[in-house]
Amino acid sequence: MNYLDYFKKIAGIPHGSGNTKMISDYLKDFAKERNLECYQDDLNNIIIIKEASKGRENDEPVIIQGHMDMVAVKEDTCDIDMTKEGLRLNTDGDFLYAEGTTLGGDDGIAVAYALNLLDDDTLSLPRLEVVITVDEEVGMEGASAIDLSPLKGHTLINIDSEEEGIFLVSCTGGARVDFAYDCTKEPKVEPQPGNKVYEIEMSGFLGGHSGTEIDKNRANAIRIMCRLLKKLSDTGFLLGLADFNGGTADNAICNGCKAVILSKAIEPELFDMFKYEAIDKYFATEKDAKITSKELNATPDFYQAGDFLHFLISLPDGVQAMSKDIEGLVETSLNHGIIRMENGIVHLSLSVRSNIDAKKDELIKTLRELAEIRPVKMSIRGEYPGWAYRENSPLRDKMVRVYKEMFDKEPKVEALHAGLECGIFASKIKDLDCISFGPNIYDIHTVNERLSLSSSERMWEYLKKVLL
Repeated sequence: MNYLDYFKKIAGIPHGSGNTKMISDYLKDFAKERNLECYQDDLNNIIIIKEASKGRENDEPVIIQGHMDMVAVKEDTCDIDMTKEGLRLNTDGDFLYAEGTTLGGDDGIAVAYALNLLDDDTLSLPRLEVVITVDEEVGMEGASAIDLSPLKGHTLINIDSEEEGIFLVSCTGGARVDFAYDCTKEPKVEPQPGNKVYEIEMSGFLGGHSGTEIDKNRANAIRIMCRLLKKLSDTGFLLGLADFNGGTADNAICNGCKAVILSKAIEPELFDMFKYEAIDKYFATEKDAKITSKELNATPDFYQAGDFLHFLISLPDGVQAMSKDIEGLVETSLNHGIIRMENGIVHLSLSVRSNIDAKKDELIKTLRELAEIRPVKMSIRGEYPGWAYRENSPLRDKMVRVYKEMFDKEPKVEALHAGLECGIFASKIKDLDCISFGPNIYDIHTVNERLSLSSSERMWEYLKKVLL
């Protein structure tokens, strides 16, 4: 069997995040059938070790790493139960895809390459230490928990990138920061004759990934709403806040939100002036953004909002620092992802990222200091380490050289302002030399996902050349 056969085999086994027992057992059985050293933990992480070929016993062991889980998404009309059934693969020219579902090229191709390397005894290889983790797509829990004590290698090739010819050599660490601001510490606001209740809505914002799009001058709807409400508060119009709701994920730039306010009557022309002042610096990018208001007849509980808005506006947001090592790379950022108001308590979730752990910690310290002087509780969850750029990397030098020899062009060496499992492995293995690469995979995590067969073949031959 070759790597494509293994990919098809994997596709026949359900393996969405959180549903990895079947594929983990398949990998364990694969190793057992070939008398390979294998470790399976309680989370279903797998380590398979193949000793060095004759004559390569003194070579540095190489860790081949990927994850076994996929984002399991299907079309509404698709009748596949992705928790129990395999995928329906098909081809269209150069592309392999799954009918009506995601393909799982991210990261099935890593598993397929690894199995082919383990199964092919004709290849002369160093000691291979294959590490296949679980639940990378939902927080990298597998990589965080796995015991790496069976490993001897300090060189790791991660196969979890989706663009041929781009080598990733650094990624961010991060954390989720949650705030709970208690507006009930102040007396409720009672409506008076002539007061109006308005629902203000932000919609049509671009949004996007809070790592890869954070430097694209995209407006965050939560921040724009805050700017607008702060203007209304500072000018004496805003009297109370009953609801503030928006965002779907703390690692996504918020593309829409709503607020319900108690206010003095606002003339449409004046509201137009306020809303344009709130979003003025994003006109070039947010061409479809809309800010609307409508009067409501409801009379919910209203809370004083001036201090809360001052707190929210004081929080940093967006790009905080650019890398000094890699031109154009965002080093440190944070994103206001989700906001909810319930019974006078405003819940806000942020995503903090940095390629340098000390800068991430410094930013979290700043947030904590801002929270300590107000009636707000702060908590941290889902923290993961960054992967700092390594100036001296024999692995990077070799992979660049081999790529240039094979394809007569220079690869791009880049860093990613998002999380990769490489950061977690680098925190667990001292002096780890690491790189991430992969073939072309398009529209990952969507039903339009497709894997380039020609690119997969090129990257397979390239991987063998690097190892041989």
